[in-house]
Amino acid sequence: MKYPLFLSLMMATAMTSTPALAFDLDSGKDLVNTNCYQCHGDEIYTRKDRRVSSRQGLTTQVNRCELALGLKWFEEDVDDAAEYLNQNFYKFGK
Repeated sequence: MKYPLFLSLMMATAMTSTPALAFDLDSGKDLVNTNCYQCHGDEIYTRKDRRVSSRQGLTTQVNRCELALGLKWFEEDVDDAAEYLNQNFYKFGK
């Protein structure tokens, strides 16, 4: 009779665990192309004295820009845009 308890515990663990992040890079690219390039080109991402120095800092900066522009993105939109920028310009680890 310990198997039903074991299965119940496994199900509870599976339901409460955090899923792996899956980014939608196409969506991130669209968001960056539609919104970010209105203020600046990609030179801001490639300059040597850029302010962003970590992956978390990149997400923070995307959040700042999103708020400043009043875009009302969902959290996953910010994550998608930040990951698109990371993979194409910044190359930080996750």
